Amino acid sequence: MTTPSVPGSGPSAAQTSANTPPHYSPEEKRHRIFSIMAASSGNLVEWFDFYVYAFSAIYFAAAFFPKGDPTVQLLNTAGVFAAGFLMRPIGGWLFGRIADKYGRKKSMLISVTMMCAGSLVIACLPTYAQIGAWAPFLLLMCRLFQGLSVGGEYGTTATYMSEVALKGQRGFFSSFQYVTLIGGQLLAVLLIVILEAVLTDAELRAWGWRIPFVVGAAAAVVAMLLRRTLHETQSTEAMQNKETGTLANLFKHHWRAFVTVLGYTAGGSLIFYTFTTYMQKYLVNSVGLPIKTASYVMTVCLFVYMCMQPLFGALSDRIGRRTSMMLFGALGALGTVPILTTMHQASSPVTAGLLILVALAIVSFYTSISGIVKAEMFPPEVRALGVGLAYAVANAIFGGSAEFVALALKNAGHENAFFWYVSVMMVIAFLFSLRLPKQAAYLHHDH
Repeated sequence: MTTPSVPGSGPSAAQTSANTPPHYSPEEKRHRIFSIMAASSGNLVEWFDFYVYAFSAIYFAAAFFPKGDPTVQLLNTAGVFAAGFLMRPIGGWLFGRIADKYGRKKSMLISVTMMCAGSLVIACLPTYAQIGAWAPFLLLMCRLFQGLSVGGEYGTTATYMSEVALKGQRGFFSSFQYVTLIGGQLLAVLLIVILEAVLTDAELRAWGWRIPFVVGAAAAVVAMLLRRTLHETQSTEAMQNKETGTLANLFKHHWRAFVTVLGYTAGGSLIFYTFTTYMQKYLVNSVGLPIKTASYVMTVCLFVYMCMQPLFGALSDRIGRRTSMMLFGALGALGTVPILTTMHQASSPVTAGLLILVALAIVSFYTSISGIVKAEMFPPEVRALGVGLAYAVANAIFGGSAEFVALALKNAGHENAFFWYVSVMMVIAFLFSLRLPKQAAYLHHDH
């Protein structure tokens, strides 16, 4: 079954060879590129809203948890952050089923609406001093709601962007999912940097931390309007199939692909969150940089990282997804401990930033093709479900717990153990990457 073409003039019949890139008319190219932009704009907003929590936690930790040691307060907020990830498997299943059975567009509209609501509520939450234990409880509920939303966002967006991407350039165009995902992180930390420049530390801790959540909720409204213009890529035939979007179909016929995706996503998620969301806290808590300096370093690093994605995506179109994934696993396994150990001893923010960029270049072998390398493993009737659920389960267990595990080991006096934990997971990612086919089973023949 081939993925339906976005409205417009499709490739000619004479150019449907699996090895020959089809000819796209200028009109269809515009349609497909606009669809990628519209889908990824919602993705940017979703991840901005989700990551704003991580980057502003330093300022609101004391507002929701009893006063105490700063590491313990951050540990509590990291626990709530991790709890949000526990909803991802449910979101991956629920929204994956909706996307496969009722359409990718409908699934993406619902997920961005839920993220908007979660951010708006967090912006208005009373503090621990005002309502006691209800404050952290309500914060947890909001994060669980947002976790459900993000759990569905990744799989559906990855599937949609892979299906509308131009054949022969799918690695390049699909990489824009992580351009916007990282862009969401970048805008989150950039907004914090701006707020740190215009507000005092006391103002940020008192009420300034609420501003990013209001901004995120407002931006989600714009994303909803853009997503309403999307064209559906799931075929009517697939949506009418009674086995479409079912776990029975996924695990009966595609369980090997599911396990493979789960295996390399575990390491990919862990190292991604280690060198993005956790790095800000690592630079402050372990390296000893001031909060504002750490924010500046992460802003620059995330911007460069974002720009890397299309380059590494285009590279995968030339060398193959399997080769990219093997390089990711091998380099990650060999480089993580030296990078983090050297960074711990760095006294200069420039040195720390360069080390983070080396790590992020390694991670880019995976993140640039994260969506397409998963989508190519499943047929359209279970594609969003397979991609979303495998990603969500791995993220919930390994990605969402990255900060919590790192801070807990630091609190216990065994911070270096976390470095080795990441390295071991990268060895596992490499081994699962060996299971990837040299030629993709799906999407390869689609126009």
